[in-house]
Amino acid sequence: MEDDDDEFYDTISVNSQLVGDNRRRRSYLSLSRNTVYYSAFDLNMELEPLQENSNSDLQLPRPKTWRNAKDNVSVDFVLAYENDCDKRRLFEQNLADVGFILQTEEVQKIKFILIHVPQHVLYQYAEILKLRMPLKINFEQRDNNNFLATSINKFLHWSRIKLDKTLFPPKNYTLTAEFSRDKIYLFDENSPDYFNLQTRITVISYILEREKFGDKEQEKGIKKLLAENIYKAAYPLHDGDLKNVNCIRRRLLDEWASVSKGIKYQPIDDIKDYFGVKIALYFTWLGFYTHMLIPASIFGLLCFLFGILTMNRDQLSIDICTQNITMCPLCDKICPFWQLKDACLFSKITYLVDNPVTVVFAVMMSVWSALYLEMWKRYSAEITHRWGLTGFDLLAEPPRPEFLTRLANAKKEKINVVTLLKEPVVPYWRVKVPSILFSFTVVILSMTAAIAVVFAIVMYRMSLLTSSALYGDKSSYRIYVVPVTGGVINLICIFILNYFYNMLAEYLTETELHRTQTEHEDSLTLKIYLFQFVNYYTCLFYIAFLKGKFVGYPAKYNRIFGARQEECQPGGCLMELTIQLTIIMIGKQAFHSVFEIIKPLAIKMYNKFKFKIKPEEVCTQNQWTEDYKLLELEPNGLFQEYLEMVLQYGFVTIFVTAFPLAPLFALINNIFEMRLDGKKMLKYFRKPVPKRVKDIGVWYPIMNTIGRISVVTNAFIIAFSSQFIPKLVYSMKWNHDRTENGFLHFTLTEFNTSDFQVAAAPLKNPNNVQICSFAEYRNDYDHEYKYKRPIEYWHITAARLAFIVVYQNLVGFIITAIQWAIPDIPNKLRDRIKREAYQINESIIREEKRRHLTTQASRAKMNFVDEINREDQNGSLHQRLNRVNSISNNTSDQVSGSASSPSANSNSSSEGSTDQSESNS
Repeated sequence: MEDDDDEFYDTISVNSQLVGDNRRRRSYLSLSRNTVYYSAFDLNMELEPLQENSNSDLQLPRPKTWRNAKDNVSVDFVLAYENDCDKRRLFEQNLADVGFILQTEEVQKIKFILIHVPQHVLYQYAEILKLRMPLKINFEQRDNNNFLATSINKFLHWSRIKLDKTLFPPKNYTLTAEFSRDKIYLFDENSPDYFNLQTRITVISYILEREKFGDKEQEKGIKKLLAENIYKAAYPLHDGDLKNVNCIRRRLLDEWASVSKGIKYQPIDDIKDYFGVKIALYFTWLGFYTHMLIPASIFGLLCFLFGILTMNRDQLSIDICTQNITMCPLCDKICPFWQLKDACLFSKITYLVDNPVTVVFAVMMSVWSALYLEMWKRYSAEITHRWGLTGFDLLAEPPRPEFLTRLANAKKEKINVVTLLKEPVVPYWRVKVPSILFSFTVVILSMTAAIAVVFAIVMYRMSLLTSSALYGDKSSYRIYVVPVTGGVINLICIFILNYFYNMLAEYLTETELHRTQTEHEDSLTLKIYLFQFVNYYTCLFYIAFLKGKFVGYPAKYNRIFGARQEECQPGGCLMELTIQLTIIMIGKQAFHSVFEIIKPLAIKMYNKFKFKIKPEEVCTQNQWTEDYKLLELEPNGLFQEYLEMVLQYGFVTIFVTAFPLAPLFALINNIFEMRLDGKKMLKYFRKPVPKRVKDIGVWYPIMNTIGRISVVTNAFIIAFSSQFIPKLVYSMKWNHDRTENGFLHFTLTEFNTSDFQVAAAPLKNPNNVQICSFAEYRNDYDHEYKYKRPIEYWHITAARLAFIVVYQNLVGFIITAIQWAIPDIPNKLRDRIKREAYQINESIIREEKRRHLTTQASRAKMNFVDEINREDQNGSLHQRLNRVNSISNNTSDQVSGSASSPSANSNSSSEGSTDQSESNS
């Protein structure tokens, strides 16, 4: 072995010369002993003059074809590996047996397998995967826009919100059908969507996930090879480098993923063609949701502006700021008496979100939520139909490789009613039910842990009240600092719990053995969202519905582990709910937005540094090496994006009464989020494998449930957390002037300090305060039934309960009416689907009839020819030939007549089908 090394030690590749350091940049032809050879990569290079960049780094020559392999063969998929092994060779041999064309690039430490899928493999697996291909049938599209729609389109065109048609030409709609080799004559082979790049990648990915690399049944699939580090990466290619201004990737980056294009429409058809249906549907939904936030933001802004304009006329705030009222201590023994004036600013800010318009805004947001969901169903039906997903069934989706691997030894199998293939069956009572019960038991325990964290934060807030008294801080400490610090700590705990629970949920979902990737993701989504719902919203529910409701009174406090509960300000707890909601919502969105940009950027910079200090790993420059340096988008990579937006939707709907500006902040965040997500996928991630989905999955029923919960929560927030109902009852029943004058004293109870409990009485009373007040509906100290509930309290409670019933029924009726009035699928689209199905069936019938007549004529002619060949009499030969020709001509006339009978909408397509069939015959 050493002799061989010595014999060829001076054999050097041209490419090796180019990637060497500066000391080796001299002509190897001038060396007497070195032999120059050309590697496979050298033969595909166009050597250009070397150029120095600003850092004096060597610029590598670009290949003649940036994305193609040798012989100008297009590269559909790439596998990267470092070390050789038997499993890899067997796997690649199986791929070659399937029909793949494989080429290997081994000029560097990281080696690449370049995959090209030929046409016959596409035909075979497109039929297996039920892929839809464009038909030859011409479909006439009718423009039925009314005057209003035409006017809106003109305005959008004038305001330059619509897309530039020169950059993103409108896609012509074509009829599609599931591909069948038996009916290949129906499909338009000249269409640009006929086995396009997305289809090729889908077929390759399906085969890679099913091919074996060993003798055992479990030794199957590219995912397992990646997990065992046999392959370093497996990915399709981007269509070009970002420096190439002519590629689709660069066009999408400049005209779609740029924040400066935030007000423009999204090119969803081009996004679908580039990333696939699953990612395109996410951006379509996000864009629709963002547009629907515009009217909600306007409503919330008007509500907030009304509060600003009328704040100085709020009688409750005026009384708090002007009257000298001594309030009882907020904690036992060491807390002093305090003046109600200290809460003046707090009461004015509270009025911004707790004013008479708040109820109207809550009703409008409930209606908005119903409209948004119904309009999305209609819009998604149109989109999925345009993308050829109408009728897509999950049974047509192939099983997950992990599902097949774990059930490789299953004894029971069944026939899939769609694909007609045998698939293993999970034992329902022995495996399926126990795994699901175990999963959701763990989920419930995790939610209990999240509630325990909130309880600990409440105890922390209680302790801060005592610390503020010990250190002599001002009342601003308990009014502003305590809610803010508690909210920040809660947000940090939320992030920590989310991190650990996400890993736990993924493990639990794997044990449930879901057949398809869609079912797997839906189950994972449900688990994580249930936990996130409790994790994010528990503290808000506590402030809205529990805080200050069961405190007791100075003579008899209700305690938790010996500590007094938190109390609300005289204006209520709504402002504290607003502070908590603002911190969690804005903090979460800001952290997520910064993190999802910094993380891929930091990893990309690390990879760039790593390849710079180790140039032998990837030393060539082409599309597959540049894409190898990018990050891989996980199969459930959109999960976190959906989760963030749906959690935001919960903030916008469930607690919108406490924060009318929530839709506006959500709108601003989504404008940036939509473009930054696109930029992240185009710049920092490899191109994902396209996936087919028919909708946004389980996220829609989750949002529908959130909408129903929001009706209840907003009713309870208005009834029990705001001052709307007490003010209304006071002005209508207890104040003859029908005004709010005296409402402050109506909400306070006077307490004699001599009635303090021994453990609660303040140690110091320098001003010798005899009477203090606390915010509760109770009788004063001089009443016959002192500190008991008065009749006013029960009137207000009855009014609150009545408001909840009326509000829920009114809003529920409006939502039901909206759902009944707006069909899920537009009538025009339903008629169009029926017309398309009819047209396809008619075309198939006509084509089959024409082919049958052609075949019948051919057989008749062959039978007569055979009969003629058996005749020995020369005299009857010409007569028989004439009979054959006359019968053949008559049959041809019948075929022509059947081909010319189609409807006006399909003339050209039928003629094309006839020509194709005749050539096949």
